[in-house]
Amino acid sequence: MAGQDFINALPKVELHLHIEGTLEPELKFKLARRNGIALEHTTAEEVKASYQFTDLPSFLEAYYDGMNVLRTAEDFYDLAMAYFERVAKQNLRYVEIFFDPQAHTSRGISFDTVISGLRRAQIEAEQKLGIVSALIMCFLRDFQAEYAMATLLEALPYKQWILGVGLDSDENNNPPAKFKEVFARARQEGFMLTMHCDIDIPGSIDHIREVIEEIGVDRIDHGTNIVEDDALVEKVAEAGIGLTSCPISNTWVSKGKIEELVDLYNRGVKVTVNSDDPAYFGGYIEENMRLVQEEAGVDNEFMAQLSRNAVDISWAPAVLKEQLRAEIDDAVANAGK
Repeated sequence: MAGQDFINALPKVELHLHIEGTLEPELKFKLARRNGIALEHTTAEEVKASYQFTDLPSFLEAYYDGMNVLRTAEDFYDLAMAYFERVAKQNLRYVEIFFDPQAHTSRGISFDTVISGLRRAQIEAEQKLGIVSALIMCFLRDFQAEYAMATLLEALPYKQWILGVGLDSDENNNPPAKFKEVFARARQEGFMLTMHCDIDIPGSIDHIREVIEEIGVDRIDHGTNIVEDDALVEKVAEAGIGLTSCPISNTWVSKGKIEELVDLYNRGVKVTVNSDDPAYFGGYIEENMRLVQEEAGVDNEFMAQLSRNAVDISWAPAVLKEQLRAEIDDAVANAGK
């Protein structure tokens, strides 16, 4: 089986996906009409043409603006179902989904509205599409730590629906240690922990060291700048702490990140491929995997191992992990026929 056909057939696991970042322009217009919201642009093409990101802040401006059309539980359901239906065609089998409650509660949308819409879509996607999913609640690092703690407490009645907590948004001048107490409380409540360590920001290595040594995360989102510190690379590899790399989104703000991914892979780090905010950066999980295969010139086994890495560092139940590994092995075996 040729490389491109193999990528499509390969069972996929995604661990770095912001559900708000899957808001395609067409759905944005639909929700705006439903909620009586006037938009700056008049066509989907105009919206896409406006995506000219040069750094994280320029992306976040468009990202948060897009969320304004999300008002009701039905909106969040439609958002998530649109994602599930798209990636079902790419053979996605399991996904851990980031959501940003503070981006909605800060504009008057209740926590219950957000999570109830997402939860309904999760159940339907598993029943109708065979995609198992879990939610990771992210705190916005450019808000106060006290707001993050309040959000954590607000989420506790829904904790059976939330697998872990994360940290995203503008990392500049917002180091991981700012949220140390919040994440310590989250750990006490039984949540798994991850944090964004964005690429090529000032102090990136210090931030990676903080999330490992001070916060004690279970994995790291992005984090490929770790190649700058051999001791940290060795520490992460030995501890089995995975990195959720996002190749396409990285190319918008930096170069050479696929080479870093390959380097980390070869050094025993459990690096994975994910889509981040695919509606804004132009590629879902399969397109990201194709980019890695094409630019790195790697074989099917390399790509299969990336999927195995994602299974290994996921927070899926052991039985599901065993099933996913078997599916990946079957895809590799069938590729040789």
